[in-house]
Amino acid sequence: MKPARLLLALLAALLALGLLLGVCSALGLNLPASLKPLYWGLLLCLLGVALVDALRLRQQPSPRLERQLPGNLPLGRWSEVQLCLHHDYRQALQVQLFEHLPSELACEQMPLRIDLHPGEMTRIDYRVRPLKRGHLHIPGGELRLPSPMGLWHARRFLPVAGETRVYPDFARLYGAQLMAVDDWISQLGVRQRPRRGLGLEFHQLREFRDGDTLRQIDWKATARKRTPIAREYQDERDQQIVFLLDCGRRMRSQDGELSHFDHALNACLLLSYVALRQGDAVGLATFASEQPRFLAPVKGQDQLKVLLNAVYDLDSSQQPADFAAAAERLLARQQRRALVVLVSNLRDEDDQALLAAVKRLGRQHRVLVASLREEVLDQLRQQPVEDFEGALDYCGTLDYLGARADLHERLAAHGMPVLDARPSELGPQLVSRYLAWKKAGAL
Repeated sequence: MKPARLLLALLAALLALGLLLGVCSALGLNLPASLKPLYWGLLLCLLGVALVDALRLRQQPSPRLERQLPGNLPLGRWSEVQLCLHHDYRQALQVQLFEHLPSELACEQMPLRIDLHPGEMTRIDYRVRPLKRGHLHIPGGELRLPSPMGLWHARRFLPVAGETRVYPDFARLYGAQLMAVDDWISQLGVRQRPRRGLGLEFHQLREFRDGDTLRQIDWKATARKRTPIAREYQDERDQQIVFLLDCGRRMRSQDGELSHFDHALNACLLLSYVALRQGDAVGLATFASEQPRFLAPVKGQDQLKVLLNAVYDLDSSQQPADFAAAAERLLARQQRRALVVLVSNLRDEDDQALLAAVKRLGRQHRVLVASLREEVLDQLRQQPVEDFEGALDYCGTLDYLGARADLHERLAAHGMPVLDARPSELGPQLVSRYLAWKKAGAL
């Protein structure tokens, strides 16, 4: 319990009056004899009223707080939290409420100023934006309650616990269901190459149309129907995609509000959504993490929810990337041929270990190496050189990018395609490469 500004202002006024009376007495000025008793009477009256007001505040019950918190929140997006305050007060009060939010949640409008009216339940909303994935706990809120006369205010803790899960930015993924997949991925900047030739999987029989080739004619069906019947093909379905995700220390680099690991996770989920819509199976394997995880490839839209629940609390570690061990674990668990998308931040020191692991995977699977490139490298390469330090930064950037390019060329020379992309562009580029290979029958 602390004194309010009103009580402090009244005490300051009485103190000033007492000083004035003391100065007048010291100067020998004649003052009415009733001023001193009046002053002490006012002071005692204020102290008595303040004591009664403090006792009434101590006996005043706290409001009952209810919090409606979403069970899951998307990373980096604003979401609303609704609060309900129930009370039995007979007079209107203005209270302040401060939620004890974890540091991983940014918020607006704190502390909240709430007007309580007699006989009414008060609702108020505020917004939060998660800064980190995982499981978050809110222990409760703290209320600043004024006394009936406004001379004191008390801090009351309202133990209303709340829990939520922070998932990767899946709002964009589920929002895509309102549009056709082709329109959606075109808005993301994904470029689809035109199909060359026919698909690899038979779809249906139909009447022969202009533009069909003679190879499409089904001669047995044509003989039965006595009219030209053509075969229609589609992109091969029921293929498998496995993401081999690096969770080591090199993925902890930060570009904007998200780390490379979060960008990589969002890109994997984006490609997973597209692949599942295409009828393929999607799985996930992690390495260089505290507890490596593996999800076998499964088809169906429910697999996206399984992926989200499996990776929402996954975080990068301080461990180095062991590509050889990751390749051996994946080969032991994934027997059927699949498209393995290795997502990491390649460095020039990865030459021999990475090349051996990728070649080992390439004997059984189709491998795509996705390498994240820091945004700051492109910025340093493009900015003008004006001083000696700028020249050092520019030369160091070119030397580092040159070493990375040499590594990528050595991988490509052994038949291992490499996708070098900035973190914010990784998702669309992965989808573009996947669709291009799928239409060409290269998976």
